[in-house]
Amino acid sequence: MLNLPFQPRYLLPPLFLMLFSTIFAAFDLNNLLEFNRNLVEQGEVWRIFTSQFVHANWAHLSLNCSGIFLIWLLHGEYTTPSRYTANICLLALWCGLGVYWFCPSIHIYTGLSALLHGVIIWGAVKDVTLGLKSGYLLFIGVWIKIAFEQFSGPNADIGKLINSTVAIDAHLIGAVGGTLLGIPLAIKYLKNSD
Repeated sequence: MLNLPFQPRYLLPPLFLMLFSTIFAAFDLNNLLEFNRNLVEQGEVWRIFTSQFVHANWAHLSLNCSGIFLIWLLHGEYTTPSRYTANICLLALWCGLGVYWFCPSIHIYTGLSALLHGVIIWGAVKDVTLGLKSGYLLFIGVWIKIAFEQFSGPNADIGKLINSTVAIDAHLIGAVGGTLLGIPLAIKYLKNSD
């Protein structure tokens, strides 16, 4: 039988993340919240953070909500509401700054996918610290996906679905962020295993 984390402390944070993104979509707040390089450079710096929570269209939002759900299935019980919020906020800021600093060709950016790459990597590291061998597979699998995207380019079918170019460099930035968030977990694990 599946032992899913249905307790409110595990279920509510991902539901709130989906709800906020859905509200932003329903009120069509992209013009106010999306990453727009020109507007960021004119002082609208909040877009660096908020761009993670708006989406190109409903299909884009649905894909990212599916990702949130899958991550909850895998790692929902790993975080408290405060840890979940901290991870999401740190990764949102990291991904937005990464796009700004390292992706000068990206002028408009939206979506949770970069951030979600970081969350899944963090969860994989947590798996490893709990003695789950599947954590290694998940960690390596995500990095293989990132490498594949870097060499083959963005998925054209997903791009058509979301009516936008898939920001594969943002995925890389998110995965690096998740790896950095996982370092304290790994250090603690290594110290305790000695």
